[in-house]
Amino acid sequence: EKGWIDEKRFLHALNYCMLLPGPEAQQLATYIGWLLHGTRGGLVAGTLFVLPGFVSILVLSILYALYQDLAIVQALFFGLKAAVLAVVLEAVLRIGRRALKNAAAVTIAALAFVGLFFLAIPFPLIILTAGLIGLLGGRLWPDLFDVLRHGGTEPATAIADSAQAGARPSRSHTARVLAVWLAVWWVPVGLLVWAIGNEHVLSREALFFSKVSMVTFGGAYAVLAYIAQQAVETYQWLGPGEMLDGLGMAETTPGPLIQVVQFVGFMGAYRNPEFFSPMTAGVLGSIIVTWVTFVPCFLWIFLGAPYIEHLRGNRLLSSALSAITAAVVGVILNLAVWFALHVMFARVETERVLGMRLLVPDFATLDVASLLITAGALFALLRLRWGMLLTLALAAAAGLVYDLLLRR
Repeated sequence: EKGWIDEKRFLHALNYCMLLPGPEAQQLATYIGWLLHGTRGGLVAGTLFVLPGFVSILVLSILYALYQDLAIVQALFFGLKAAVLAVVLEAVLRIGRRALKNAAAVTIAALAFVGLFFLAIPFPLIILTAGLIGLLGGRLWPDLFDVLRHGGTEPATAIADSAQAGARPSRSHTARVLAVWLAVWWVPVGLLVWAIGNEHVLSREALFFSKVSMVTFGGAYAVLAYIAQQAVETYQWLGPGEMLDGLGMAETTPGPLIQVVQFVGFMGAYRNPEFFSPMTAGVLGSIIVTWVTFVPCFLWIFLGAPYIEHLRGNRLLSSALSAITAAVVGVILNLAVWFALHVMFARVETERVLGMRLLVPDFATLDVASLLITAGALFALLRLRWGMLLTLALAAAAGLVYDLLLRR
């Protein structure tokens, strides 16, 4: 629409961002801004891509913390959670249709799901292994693993083929970018830990989400599978249902879906404020988590973009991306199953069988209303082709009607 970039250049940038840890949508915006106007363009594009969502989620997080216990709020989020599950399931199908082009891709996706859901293999190891399989497969069986097809070029774009040719990679440029952006990222974290100690919830959030920025690959839905399980099960900053509430906020507000991490940071700090007031701790948690989630994106782009521009057309990169994208389908399926169990059942137990981790629901606690709203939302998205915002709004209304007419 804007004529800034042709499809082939766009997909090349997307390939690189998909291989990076962290939120690829914001990284892609930063990359295109960098192509257009260098570092200043990248800063403007990356920052403004996030800012509206930050303000929206902060306001909604405050309202949620203050009024969560109101019956009407609980009723609205009851329907919204079921619809968000439908959105995630629709994402599995949508991405699966694009990524799983052959038996090799299907096998990688299935193994990724089994490794995460049953064997609890660390998420970064799943993605790293998939990338290595793609590199090896691209070298030995290129036609089988290079399943991503690039589109043609458009005749007139604002970014010429030689754009940013002056930003050739060099040791001095790499050293400057590393020094500046590592300081921007880690100096505030270090000062925070020094001031309040590494056991405070704000320090834990800063360190945890900094780690997430380095080890999570494959886009927002894939990242959320790891964040949800860690935030809910390991740190216990919020419950499974509340994680879905936050995802509903992020789905219905401007900005990237990954902005849900801000809600996680707010609620975790709000409930464990220690020497801060709950609201002050929550706002600080929002700011800190947003900072350590998105600042590293500027580092990865400004550091790697000059190099990646010189690797356009590299077939092995495309093969690695194909394998990682296939694994991401399995990762998102893991997220969908995990959410489904916690939305549909009031009680889910974790058991160990033959070395495997099994999540076993108590079928006596099945919530039929959640099941029906999820099914209706899936029908609206897949068959009626309704928009996501309309589907979420109607599901929230259905939750409210159910609460008013049947629960009371």
